[in-house]
Amino acid sequence: MPQQQPFRADTVGSFLRPAAIKQARVQFANGEITAEQLRQVEDEAIRHVVEHQRANGLQVVTDGEFRRAWWHFDFFGDLQGVELFEAEQGIQFNGVQTKAHGVKVTGKLAFNPHHPMLDHFRFLKSIAGDAVAKMTIPSPSVLHFRGGRKVIDATVYPDLKEYFADLAQTYKDAIAAFYAAGCRFLQLDDTVWAYLCSSDQQQQIRERGEDPQELARIYAEVLNKALEDKPADLTIGLHVCRGNFRSTWISEGGYEPVAEILFGQVNIDAYFLEYDNERSGGFEPLRFIKPGHQQVVLGLITTKNGELEDPDQVKARLQEASQFVSLNQICLSPQCGFASTEEGNSLTEEQQWQKIRLVVDIANQVW
Repeated sequence: MPQQQPFRADTVGSFLRPAAIKQARVQFANGEITAEQLRQVEDEAIRHVVEHQRANGLQVVTDGEFRRAWWHFDFFGDLQGVELFEAEQGIQFNGVQTKAHGVKVTGKLAFNPHHPMLDHFRFLKSIAGDAVAKMTIPSPSVLHFRGGRKVIDATVYPDLKEYFADLAQTYKDAIAAFYAAGCRFLQLDDTVWAYLCSSDQQQQIRERGEDPQELARIYAEVLNKALEDKPADLTIGLHVCRGNFRSTWISEGGYEPVAEILFGQVNIDAYFLEYDNERSGGFEPLRFIKPGHQQVVLGLITTKNGELEDPDQVKARLQEASQFVSLNQICLSPQCGFASTEEGNSLTEEQQWQKIRLVVDIANQVW
């Protein structure tokens, strides 16, 4: 297996929250324990999840997103110019809704140099040992897409061009700050590109007065501007997610509608792509992956249920994908995290680790 990231056996980031964290969060919300006591519980749980990742064969570790309730809101809420609010309704998944939260832009966007996730990463790195510590944060397009113009204060940003310029600069500064904190593997989690692949979601975008192709162009431009000054020894991945809340999903459709822009024009080092079922389409869009250093991490192992995939079928799918992109540029991972929100998916912790071991075992056999 290679000694650089992404690894042949990689992971998307989040893990099931242990009971101790869930209990401590309730106690903290009720005023029964202090923030420092909550942090101590989180620290201990993160030590354990890092040990489990290493024990199950991973060379890359995350903190499981154990300090977050959501994969995205916790990061956005500590940016300058952004406020969290209670929305009228949650995000509609396939048969279930999330809690009703949202984000709005009420001031000039900027990265907070004291963003708490910088310290979250520093702690992870301090306990990672000889493993690579990976940080996961939401992609810039996620901040814009869900609410669009209506949640961006028009007195602050009368022209959205200025908003997108500030969004790119905010992420450029975030990337620099995480790099200064010692991060060499940063992953941007992005549901938006999957929305842009979905015919239903494309129609909803048009109905609110926006053009899906124009949004794809804008988001690609924002990403590339944010990546302009990226240090050569920093790997940045982009995880394209179709939604992952209580084992449900939100969008479907293959990558073809965005492949030429996303794979052909965005200067990402590694794409983490969901390919665990038919909703993801075929491997043909991978033909746009640029040859050379760019990697594609295929999420062929599902995190939505505990049933283990047939290793031979997974290996066959890797070979099928290699018809469109070199096997040397392919890696393997679960299709998503195990708990994009604190509620988690419908697996047990043992099933979670069985999935990770399956990824590692198959990668060791193939590469």
